Amino acid sequence: MRRGEQDEGNSFKKKYIDQRGQKTRTKKYRNQTNTYIIDGWHLVQEAIAASAPINYLFVTDKGIQETGNQLKDYQDKVFRISDEVAAFLSDLPTPQGIFAVIEKETVQETIHGNWLILDNVQDPGNVGTMIRTADAAGFAGVFLGTGTADRYSTKVLRSMQGSNFHLPILEGDVPAFIQKLKAQGTAIYGTELNKEAVSYTELSKKGTAAFILGNEGQGVHPDILGLTDQNVYIPIYGQAESLNVAIAAGILMYFFVS
Repeated sequence: MRRGEQDEGNSFKKKYIDQRGQKTRTKKYRNQTNTYIIDGWHLVQEAIAASAPINYLFVTDKGIQETGNQLKDYQDKVFRISDEVAAFLSDLPTPQGIFAVIEKETVQETIHGNWLILDNVQDPGNVGTMIRTADAAGFAGVFLGTGTADRYSTKVLRSMQGSNFHLPILEGDVPAFIQKLKAQGTAIYGTELNKEAVSYTELSKKGTAAFILGNEGQGVHPDILGLTDQNVYIPIYGQAESLNVAIAAGILMYFFVS
């Protein structure tokens, strides 16, 4: 830490954190500033490994001890904060004491390989888990359609566990993206429960595929299901009414790549 950094950090806290820190957790402010905040050493490590554009690092005394000398290349961006400020910035019961404010990444749309498409999936935990699973399954990317939870929200970021730094995450109009995938020969599979759908185990594993998962309560929109090559279902052998959407996505992705 630089000499006088404690005082500078206190001043910065009043100027930036108190006025902006809370707002950084809102979608409106993230869009206005083109930044987002990550919470916890693991996520910060992932950001550093990915050479993400870090604007500021807020670190408590505990956080400084935990990180050791690993922030030496970011000394001009480090600001020491109190435990009280860390509690203000974090929504965790016990904050780890390190945060990073990062510029939103500009993702170049290069479409290849297998894709996961989310249509109006609203639960942040589900969205983050599916992105993380797509990363683990070796999918090329994830496309977030209208109504899907904000990829930069705190809960989505925590659920992704750094996978947002490993694969492209695109956002936009699902039908338009489907047409781009079809143009390159990717098979499009929707998920629904009706007599025209087939069990996912009947799918061919040749070529590339995109799986569309829909809203937790309503599923994939009928108009989007009408654009697919085939709609599939996952058999349920017990008495549960349905599967969690993130679990369903994991089953489909790992089946296709196995």
